[in-house]
Amino acid sequence: MPAGYPQTYYVATGKGFHPATPLEGKQRCDVCVIGGGYTGVATALHLAERGVDTVLLESQRIGWGASGRNGGQFCSGQRIEPTVMTSLMGATRARALWDMAEEAKALVRGRIGRHAIDCDLKPGLIAAAFKASHLQEILDYAEGLREDYGYAHIRPVSREEMREMLGTDIYHGGCIDTDAGHLHPLNYLLGLARAARDAGVTIHEATPAVALTRDGGRHLVRTPAGAVKADTLVLACNGYLGRLEPRIAGSIMPINNFIIATEPLGEERARSIIRNDAAVADSKHVLDYYRLSADGRLLFGGGESYRATFPKDIAGLVRRCMLPVFPQLADVKIDYAWGGTLAITRTRLPAYGRLDGDLYYAQGFSGQGVALTTLAGKVIAEAIGGAPERFEFLSEVPTPPFPGGPLLRWPTLVAGMAYHALLDRL
Repeated sequence: MPAGYPQTYYVATGKGFHPATPLEGKQRCDVCVIGGGYTGVATALHLAERGVDTVLLESQRIGWGASGRNGGQFCSGQRIEPTVMTSLMGATRARALWDMAEEAKALVRGRIGRHAIDCDLKPGLIAAAFKASHLQEILDYAEGLREDYGYAHIRPVSREEMREMLGTDIYHGGCIDTDAGHLHPLNYLLGLARAARDAGVTIHEATPAVALTRDGGRHLVRTPAGAVKADTLVLACNGYLGRLEPRIAGSIMPINNFIIATEPLGEERARSIIRNDAAVADSKHVLDYYRLSADGRLLFGGGESYRATFPKDIAGLVRRCMLPVFPQLADVKIDYAWGGTLAITRTRLPAYGRLDGDLYYAQGFSGQGVALTTLAGKVIAEAIGGAPERFEFLSEVPTPPFPGGPLLRWPTLVAGMAYHALLDRL
């Protein structure tokens, strides 16, 4: 596997990005972007296309974090349902967020086509009711999108049809969104990074930002072997923000998710598991999600943790989630198992903001970042380029800080998630 990356299925099947050298010495630029995931790379790409001199710093490798480790689901809308958004901010603003999320999907497809990114984009996302009591909420969600937003790509799925689509009888029905889908998340990002470098972005990997200061009114980003001076700074660190900027740390909570990749199942067995090649997510609070890879493996995500370290036996942890859904896979070998850290907000809506007039950030995409982060990069670039209206709108979306401050927010979250996990088992 390429040096510096975790041992994941995505890295093993990655479409190479030539390593970028670490920063040594000093550099000067218009905008410095910190973070080599979706948000950072998309922002840098959009800025470069506007002729902005941009430097991107990544502490590890491009896609080392959540952007290169996630389930690859390409979703419609925001992380929470339109009815909940309406209760938070009113119907007009909720509809605007939906429309922007639809733009995000189109933007991803446009980038894939424009840059010829080979990332196995496939249509279809199934929401499966884990309990009978969950089904009506899913059906109401689908009906609301059709009636209120005119979204014609979603429809209900009966329990009988769900059994025909999937090789399990565990679910009580659900819905399918044929305009959503799934992709190879790392290859999508590496394609964006190649496009960004071709557009003129200077990328430095293995270059963590260790301190943010000011020098003559400009931002000074200090790294282990150098520094970048920039007029404008963009923080795109998400779950890996750490202590870099304490003023925005309280609005997000890093959590860990885990995924396994089975050995190739063969065409017949793979199609017996997911017959229409859609991605699937169930309705549990600590949800299971899965899909088939391009080479016929089952990629299955399940389980969460809230510690700084991952469990020793990730394969065993996720296998215990998989087998109740697909007991017929008990004999299947697990070839890859990995974890990743994402960031959530209290409302599960992304947190956008600007500090000191020239420091921008977007974070906390709460597990729905594949499309929304690509749009975030566009909106941040618009704001830096003198059209801040959409960024300001997103900055006004409510994302209050977690209660308890840095010391108590972790035990508060763990207690809450443990309660919800208990509900899944009842």
